[in-house]
Amino acid sequence: MCKGLATLPATCLKSAKDIKHKISFLLQKPEAQTADQKPVKDKTATAAAAKRAPAAAEVGKWKESFSHMMSSETGRIVFTSFLKSEFSEENMDFWVACEDYKKIAPSKLATRAKQICQQYVDVDAPNEVNLDAATREETKQNVESACPSCFDEAQKMIYTLMEKDSYRRFLNSKLIQDLCQTQTTNSQEKKEKKNCDCAENRQVLTGGA
Repeated sequence: MCKGLATLPATCLKSAKDIKHKISFLLQKPEAQTADQKPVKDKTATAAAAKRAPAAAEVGKWKESFSHMMSSETGRIVFTSFLKSEFSEENMDFWVACEDYKKIAPSKLATRAKQICQQYVDVDAPNEVNLDAATREETKQNVESACPSCFDEAQKMIYTLMEKDSYRRFLNSKLIQDLCQTQTTNSQEKKEKKNCDCAENRQVLTGGA
């Protein structure tokens, strides 16, 4: 009988499993959409990301740089869950909306630009993002002649805000610490199981009881 896992405290194993379940729930939880807001995520990519918990190497990349995390679909989902805890998820929603805006057909730019402006840019907008007065006014003027780059400056400002502010707190948050601990515990469990299987195979080969 393999006793490696048995030597770990029961509370430790239970905690790791609970954390894993919580992370899976976060990744699968759908984003709320307003009535006039189009889905801001590619459904296929989001579904694929939600099917798995992030690997230890992937989490390590998120900790290395903000750009690594933002380039990961799963990373953005986990980071958004942290932003929700700070009541600032509108920053990620706006950033993703800007990314999607650049990909739509030219004939739809004007309508979508106005929707984004009304949702995030206007003063007292339902999900107003934190822009300085000059950038806010410049963006609103750009929307009058909508083009794929009309939100670029505002998007850069919100990206920098998340990187310099929320991301630093995210790195020290319980969410990322628990996620790292889950990966460590999972690796230990796999290692112990592998050692157990090897020991059992040796016993079979040598005719041991």
